[in-house]
This record gives sequence, structure tokens and C-alpha cells, in this order.
Amino acid sequence: MNILITGASGGLGKNLAEKAYALGHNILLTNLNEKALKDYVTKQKFDKNRVLTAKLDVTSPSEWKKVMDLAYKKWGKLDILMNVAGYLLPGYIENVSPKDIDRHIDINAKGLMYGTREASIRMIAQGGGHIINIASLAGVAPIPGISLYSTSKFAVRGFSLAVAQELRPKKVFVSVVCPDAIQTPMLDLQKDYEEASMTFSGNRYLRTEEVTDIIFNKVIPNKPMEVLIPGSRGFLAKVGSFLPGLNALLSPSLMNKGKKKQTVYKKN
Repeated sequence: MNILITGASGGLGKNLAEKAYALGHNILLTNLNEKALKDYVTKQKFDKNRVLTAKLDVTSPSEWKKVMDLAYKKWGKLDILMNVAGYLLPGYIENVSPKDIDRHIDINAKGLMYGTREASIRMIAQGGGHIINIASLAGVAPIPGISLYSTSKFAVRGFSLAVAQELRPKKVFVSVVCPDAIQTPMLDLQKDYEEASMTFSGNRYLRTEEVTDIIFNKVIPNKPMEVLIPGSRGFLAKVGSFLPGLNALLSPSLMNKGKKKQTVYKKN
């Protein structure tokens, strides 16, 4: 298969790239920092006949078109788009700037929408394809302290579930994957922000390998509309979304639990 992965030079994107390559797929890896991406590919000793790299600012529709043109020029077909690139900066709403708001929405929501649009046009024309959008459990239940991120991921989830229904009759499948906190640089960034304490309230942190395995073993073969990881926390997130009053009552205790675990995470 031919797979395009955004945000491929770190965290989940990097692990997805390595798994896809190990399974024998052709991959186009994109990131805003093209040099870091090329250094990574060189370090991994990837076969350059199977691995392409390209700079991609996901907030730019014209750059999305260029990247898609590159994929189709090389392969003539794109089987899977993985929208992984994301941005998070904790902060209470009275302390954030308009630029912070724009950045979350532009990268996490609009950037993903641009990519989904560009891929869907081409996948419909070729007779099918699969778009995998990475959201978060913060896009299922509202998370105070990272409200901008939570809002952008609510947008990702809502958009994905809506366009999945639009595109399925045209043989283009859309899956939205909503993981809990993953051990990535994004989680490391949050350890120093008291506002992000809720992020650390789970019993454990997901490993990138766990999420990658679910994507390749469950999402790609079965093409579900939505996957929550882990299922138990996903169920609680849906309850929290359905009953916002209950969610607000539980938040203080979860934040206290998170603060304790956040302190431990800092020390490790």
C-alpha cells in the first residue's frame, strides 16, 4: 500500500512510519521541519525507493496539493492518509492569546480538514481509499486546562464522523482514532503545566506502539468509523460528554489525582 503520514518526525507519526515501512508499504512522510525529517530517514537507513519526504505546513491548502501531487506522481495512487500532525499548549482561557486559539484550530482542525478534502477528491476518482484522523479522548469529553486542544479535537472527531458518512458510499472510508495520553514529546511538554494535570489522571500512559498496533491490526483492516483507546477510558469519556454536569463534579478529584501523577512523571 501507499501511505501518507503527517507529523512523521516524532511521537506517534514516527512509530507509524516505522511500522508501515517494516510491513513493506511505500510511505510519504511529511513534517513542517523538512531537515529533521530527512535526518530521521537517513538515520533509519530507509530504502529511498520506498520512502519519500516532503515539507508540509498542514495549514496551507497549496502545500497539501503539492504533497498529494508528489504522491500521485510517484505512485499513481494513495491508499491511506494518516492525519497525525497536532499541536497542544496548555492554558486557562483568560491567559491564552488569540494566536494560541488560531494555532490550535489551524493545525489540529483546519489542517486536517484540508488534507481530508484533498485526499478524498483523489480517492473518489481512483475508486476508494482510507483516511485515518488522529483525535483524542480530549475530543470526546471536555478537558479543562487544555480547552483549546480539547475544542480542536472535538472538531476533528465531529468532522471525521460526518465526512465518514458522506464518503462511505463512494468507497472512501474515514476512521477517527481517539487515544488517551500517549508517551510522546507532547506529553512531556505538559508535565510542567499545572493546567494540564487532567492529562495525567489515567491509570497509565499509552505507548506509541500500542496505538500503532491498533491502527494497523484493527483500524486498517476493519475501517471502523471510530476507535477509542483504551476502551474503558473511552466509555468514561463518552459518559462525561453525555452528562457534562457530572463531568464537572468529577473534574476536581481527577485534577487532584492528575497533579500527583504529574509530579511523579516529572521526576522520572
